[in-house]
Amino acid sequence: METEHKSAKRGSQSERQEHGDQASEGAGKLYVVATPIGNLGDISARALAVLAQADLVAAEDTRTTGHLLAHHGIVAKLVALHEHNERERAAELVARMRSGKTIALVSDAGTPGISDPGALLVARAMEAGIMVCPIPGANAAIAALSAAGLDAPHFLFYGFLPVKPAGRRAALASLRELPYALVFYEAPHRVTECVADLAATLGGEREIVIARELTKLFEAIHRCRLDQAGAWLAADPNRQRGEFVLIVSGAPEQKQQGLPAEAERVLRLLLAELPLKQSAALGAAITGARKNELYQRALAMRDGAEEE
Repeated sequence: METEHKSAKRGSQSERQEHGDQASEGAGKLYVVATPIGNLGDISARALAVLAQADLVAAEDTRTTGHLLAHHGIVAKLVALHEHNERERAAELVARMRSGKTIALVSDAGTPGISDPGALLVARAMEAGIMVCPIPGANAAIAALSAAGLDAPHFLFYGFLPVKPAGRRAALASLRELPYALVFYEAPHRVTECVADLAATLGGEREIVIARELTKLFEAIHRCRLDQAGAWLAADPNRQRGEFVLIVSGAPEQKQQGLPAEAERVLRLLLAELPLKQSAALGAAITGARKNELYQRALAMRDGAEEE
């Protein structure tokens, strides 16, 4: 029995170490639980177990979460935690966890803290030394990316753009040169004007993937050029309904004209002291530029100097 006790103690210590020694002795835990973005079946067995066993479920909307729990036959004590009360409610919930209670944090759909409330509570829990455990699951941005078919090894998740047109266009201008796929969330009553600003600011030749009502009955995913997206949305009013994920391909790679400025500078310095062929070889070693390109540029420099 003593061996089993020591083994369990070591396991507990190991668990705390794996979580960065953030767990306070005797404190409860905060589980950050992803919930379905539409289809109620898109929830893991682990998430259901956590929701069933938690002392308290902190929910963005208790009615929405209550419907999800009832669907899966779970009875739980619910408390509201949303953007309007999170600052005040966080202190109360942290106090409960410090006394040993376990809390499951959920938003209306998807993953808490990702364009949803929850980040402040997580931060306060960490500051108090409470163990925070993510329970991964549904996320609209990742679901849309997986079905987008874009050859984009990197992406930037932006979330919701500013509501006012001027602010939206300014935000898009700051993203225009980025080579990454850009992922936005948008509401149905703004999607048409948002797509128009995307095309005007980022360029109509880029591709856009419009993912609507993901995992729900009227799910639709459409891919086209940005300058064609407005007409596609306008062709059927139903295409403007629901929650949207918009994915725009990144800025096209700009082909560099001539040598990089640094390679040009180094080559000029070398040519002032060394023969042409040696300057090109040494310039390639120093700057990483292609030796043949440096040699051709050196020839042009020499010919230009001779003409003068």
